[in-house]
Amino acid sequence: MVKVTFVTAEGQRVETRGEEGQRLLELGQNAGMALEGTCEGQMACSTCHVVIAAEWFDRLPPAVEDEEDMLDLAAGVTRTSRLSCQVVLTADLDGLEVRIPEEARDMQRG
Repeated sequence: MVKVTFVTAEGQRVETRGEEGQRLLELGQNAGMALEGTCEGQMACSTCHVVIAAEWFDRLPPAVEDEEDMLDLAAGVTRTSRLSCQVVLTADLDGLEVRIPEEARDMQRG
């Protein structure tokens, strides 16, 4: 199991555990995070935008050009922003910390 801590826009820390190979988007949704994922991981939206803690960012594989293009459309993007649908959990990410941006849009929650 891979431990991931989500930090909500309100600053609440939510510790979760996911399986290796699971996408960060799915883990976050299962934990009740405001991650819509409208395009279901097809990189056609930015509704699953998260901010990776700086100390973890370089441990992730680099974003592909399509992901970078989608991040250009997301609100509140930072240097360590990623689409959670493109982050796959591995043993190397055990302890990962991820922040949900204040500007997160979740149409399912209204």
